[in-house]
Parts: sequence; C-alpha cells; structure tokens
Amino acid sequence: MKEIKQQKSKKIFKKLFIKLCRILGFEIIDQSNFSVPTLDKKINENLSNFNNKSITLPLGEIKITRKVLSLDIIIKTCTGVNLVTQNKKRMFEQNKSEYTFRTINSLINSINFARKTIDKINFNITIIDHNSKKEDLNVITNALNRINVNSKIINLDVSEYEKKINVLNKNNLTIENNMKSTMASIKKSLEIANTLNGDLIYFVEDDYLHKKEAILEMLFTYEKISSICESEVFLCPVDYPYLYMPTKKSEIFLGHNYHWRSVDESLLTFMTSKKMLDKHIMELNNMALTEHSPFEAPLHKIYKNEICLSPVPSLALHCTNVNSVFGLSPNIDWLKIWNDSKKIWDENKF
Repeated sequence: MKEIKQQKSKKIFKKLFIKLCRILGFEIIDQSNFSVPTLDKKINENLSNFNNKSITLPLGEIKITRKVLSLDIIIKTCTGVNLVTQNKKRMFEQNKSEYTFRTINSLINSINFARKTIDKINFNITIIDHNSKKEDLNVITNALNRINVNSKIINLDVSEYEKKINVLNKNNLTIENNMKSTMASIKKSLEIANTLNGDLIYFVEDDYLHKKEAILEMLFTYEKISSICESEVFLCPVDYPYLYMPTKKSEIFLGHNYHWRSVDESLLTFMTSKKMLDKHIMELNNMALTEHSPFEAPLHKIYKNEICLSPVPSLALHCTNVNSVFGLSPNIDWLKIWNDSKKIWDENKF
C-alpha cells in the first residue's frame, strides 16, 4: 500500500512539474521512453514551434526573432520551348508542358504538406507565362483552383522589354529570341515582386520538381538561420552537382530536418525576402536586362556578401538533360520525385 501511494505521489509531482515547465517555457526530455512530456511528443517528431522557437536535440532551443509572415511564389512558365540554348532532350524525355505541370503540382503538394504544420502564414502564387497554349493554361488554372491560395496568371508581353534587353551574340536568332523572352520573364517577375507587400519571395523556374517537404523545410530553415545570423538569407532548393566539382570551403548549417551548406552560386530558382530584394534590386535588374557569362554572374556577386544556402540532400529535382551538371542531385530518388509530382496529393493522407 505504501508503495502504491509513493507511485501516485510521484505521478502527481511529475504532472505538476510538467505543468510548471510549460508555464515557464521550458521543455523536458524523458530519456527512458524518448519523449518530450511538455510537448506530448516523441523526440523524433517535430519539436519546433513555427515563428516561436526551433528545437534540435541535443542542441536545445533557439528563439525565433525573425518571424516569417507570408510566402509569395512566382513561377515563370513556358510550355512551348524545350531548352533555351540547346536542342537536347530533358531527363524522362517528355514534352515541355509535362515538366511545367509537374512543377506546379509539386509546389501545390508541398504547400498542402506545409499547412499541416504551418497554418498562420499567407501563401500566394503568381505565374508569369510566355506563349503557352490555351489548353496548357487551362490545365494550370485547374491545378491552381484545387488549392486554397490566392493565385493569378499573367501573360508576358516580351515587346514591353525587348528594346531594353541586351543578349550575347550567338549567331542563332532562335536562341537569341528565346533568351530575350527568358530575360523579359525575369524582369517581369522582379517588377511583380517589387510591388508586393509580403515577406518571403520564392522565384521558381518551371522545371523544378519539389519534394513534398520542401516548402516546410525552407520556411523553418529560413526563420532559424536568419534568427541565428541576424540577417536575411538566400535559400536554393537544389543540391547542384556542379558545385561539388571545384574544391571550395563550405559552412554547414543545421536547418529543420536537413543540413544546409553555404554556396556562392545558384541558378534562378531561389527564396529570399522582400527586404533582400530591395537591397539588391539594381544587380538583379542588371541580370534581367544584360546577358552575362555565366548568366547568373550578378546573382553570384550578391552571394559574395550575403548568405546563400543549399540543402543536403536536395529538396528539388532540376529537370535538365541527364548529362547536365546542373541537374540530377546526388543521393536522392529522382524517379520518386518525378512520379509524386504527377498527381496533386490528397492532403488528408498526411
């Protein structure tokens, strides 16, 4: 009887102690069963609280001082042009429209997945389209209608920028015109981003297939790393193979569920803040109006003074030609990402 009373007393004391810890904002770990009683979770579950605190065992808690308020996703689409500067086929050898559809599907999947954990920020999608067929635009519109976010499609008028754009002479009028339309699309995306009153902006090209956890990981990581470094950052969703070819030093950061490494180059799919965009708008406009070699040289110049991070392993698949060093990130299941992006997920399955 005495032992039973002692056990009851211990349970009462434990419950009171847990309540006190919750009131004081402390978390405790029961290492006998790998649980966190103050959160009613196992330690392998998400212990972080978005826009409040980031918890990584055994490193502890980081207070989030840089809160994320919204995410605007700007997607540049063109279902008619395969690759701007070459005639090689992309991996999986599908029509260009298929990559565009799957890019949008994968982002919708990822937003739905993120909303299971994050439900207090606004998501918005803007598509800048150039010369896609009407039936392709109908497919895109139907996909967007299946997600409860503000969305719109803007038809790009290349003639609005044509006289302002300077491209490198390639002795190939078709390629040069394709490059002009690409640069006009970039310029338009920057102009739209400049009018936004939101927070984070994610620029996406229409051949990037995202894992379902991509958006969630990027948002949690952005607020965590920005809070630690006390600065805005750039996040690239792809672990590009070409960045492993030169011998360069990288700093390693611990994000939400992924490791992230510092890089000094990226392509044109990246996430940053409206504040960072305003700070570097001249360099970004320069990239949109004057073709450089490499094309992203002005962006790389920005990274010399700002933090740009890439996930390990990759959060997205860049669907270039299979032999391109700009695609096929190492150590990910490319075929799974391709198949998952074929459909729009039923969010109730998560």
